Amino acid sequence: QVQLVESGGGLVQAGGSLRLSCAASGSRVSINAMSWHRQVPGQQRELVAFIGGGGDAYYADSVKGRFTISGDSDKNTLSLQMNSLKQGDTAVYFCNAFIAPNMYWGPGTQVTVSS
Repeated sequence: QVQLVESGGGLVQAGGSLRLSCAASGSRVSINAMSWHRQVPGQQRELVAFIGGGGDAYYADSVKGRFTISGDSDKNTLSLQMNSLKQGDTAVYFCNAFIAPNMYWGPGTQVTVSS
């Protein structure tokens, strides 16, 4: 069993920065990949950024150049540095871990970007 907990969300003005963190605890397992997703009420959850076991990263077009995903495989932690935030980035952000064959989700952390 693996538990994920996100932290670092909050309220920030447009143009500002936030850093989200995700800590994985529980059984000592090898995490294949981790990612950040976000969801706005009434809309589908969308992938924001992904990092594979080899450190390869993928970003949604909407955040490319502004967000940076990083992970520490020894500590089983994941971060998302978010710069130049826009009101459109307002959402609940979820951490996800893929440990074959299962996927695990954190409860989410709210990010609100004001004008």
